[in-house]
Amino acid sequence: MEACHSPHQSNVTSSGTIIVAIISLEAFAGMWINAFIICVLCIGWVRKKTLNSNEKILLILSFSRISFLYFSWVYNFLYLLYPEYLYAHIMRQLIASFQSFFNCSNLWVSASLCVFYCIKIASFRNSFFNYLKVKIDMIVPWLLLGSGILALAVGIITYDLNESMQGKNLNESMQSKNLNETMQSINLNETMHNTKLNFTCLGKFWKSSIRIDKNIFTPFFLIGFGCAVSFMAVIFAAVFLLFSLWRHKNKMQTNSMKDLSMDAHIRAMKSILSFLVMYSINFICLVLTMYYSMMNETTMILLLSLYLYAFPGVHSLILIFSNPKLEKALLKILSCVKCEFFMK
Repeated sequence: MEACHSPHQSNVTSSGTIIVAIISLEAFAGMWINAFIICVLCIGWVRKKTLNSNEKILLILSFSRISFLYFSWVYNFLYLLYPEYLYAHIMRQLIASFQSFFNCSNLWVSASLCVFYCIKIASFRNSFFNYLKVKIDMIVPWLLLGSGILALAVGIITYDLNESMQGKNLNESMQSKNLNETMQSINLNETMHNTKLNFTCLGKFWKSSIRIDKNIFTPFFLIGFGCAVSFMAVIFAAVFLLFSLWRHKNKMQTNSMKDLSMDAHIRAMKSILSFLVMYSINFICLVLTMYYSMMNETTMILLLSLYLYAFPGVHSLILIFSNPKLEKALLKILSCVKCEFFMK
């Protein structure tokens, strides 16, 4: 006998398939773009036997973004199409933990890249800033190490958070069951004493629910605070860099001078400005995602995820065109593909 499916189930399945298709397109495009950056940097590393600080940050950033997009795609694929596999054993906790680890690593390494550009390019008459400019190559490994430690902490918090939320769902189902039994036991012919006992029981359920929500709020606050700190670092670094470049440009125009490095500064300025706008939108989406996660609004989370998964690929593409080495390699590959296409 054939199984009957309701129209609602069919609509949910079809909408889930569409969302998975969009997320897959964003994820695989982003992974290919970041894989290209890794390949170019690794080839240069093998040839020159060394990497500069900028390339180290880009290498770690690209690896973090590939891993984040991969685990995000796996999570959403299982969540929308095969939820029974996602909730088996500790599968959800592990995938969500790795996803948060690499997402936080992506955010903090991106902030480190912005800070690196600010210290390396900007010019201020300040002894501490000049000290940072001289020591920046020694500071970069510590920035990357700090980013990894913070990302690891967020991954652990996320693992515990998912366990708490699963416990909350179990408690809510048990409370709902007990509440129904309690309400069914109320009868108009019961004494006032029994009614008082029933409402006392309901009060215990309500207090238990508030206590669980408070336990869940703390991990969300810690994760949000970490994202906010990286966002503030990006804002300050971008503003200082843009101000320095704007002042340098006005000085050149006043003195009728031409600086050979001005083109590189302008490219960096455009890259930082676009990154600031994208990072700001990404931060807002992250905050809204955490809020709707607490409210269990799955639809809004999926809609916000469409931008969160597009950010790593789009920004990496901007980084490619703002880096002469990466841009040259990409144009070379595109020209070869174009020649092969016309030869066929």
